[in-house]
Amino acid sequence: MTSTHATPTDAEPTWWEAVRRGAAGRCPSCGGGRLFPRFLKVAEACDACGQELHHHRADDFPPYIVIFIVAHLVGTGILIAETRFEDTPLWFHLAVWPLLTVVLCLVLLQPVKGAVVGLQYALRMHGFGAGADRPPGP
Repeated sequence: MTSTHATPTDAEPTWWEAVRRGAAGRCPSCGGGRLFPRFLKVAEACDACGQELHHHRADDFPPYIVIFIVAHLVGTGILIAETRFEDTPLWFHLAVWPLLTVVLCLVLLQPVKGAVVGLQYALRMHGFGAGADRPPGP
């Protein structure tokens, strides 16, 4: 039985492809295995190609990115609602903006974390590619 997925020893993906695969919730190396077995828990290794994923260090960066994106979207929405629609009732603001903020944060957090893990893989950060032949750094 042959596998249709690339292995870590095959041609490495570009950084953009690794980030895109991570954002889609797939292994940044092969694009076949699942990156998240649970909501924000990164898999120990890819079930398709065996690439180790346990040494990622996404930490607090994905929430910072999500906060940045959501704050700009919701802040712009509030500004538009207040300036273009002058008679917007208070109940509308109290009902829409907190709910929209929570939903956007929950929707964006997993793809952003996957993209950060994919970027770390592509840049060989935090143990990714430890055994690969790399030129010595400065």
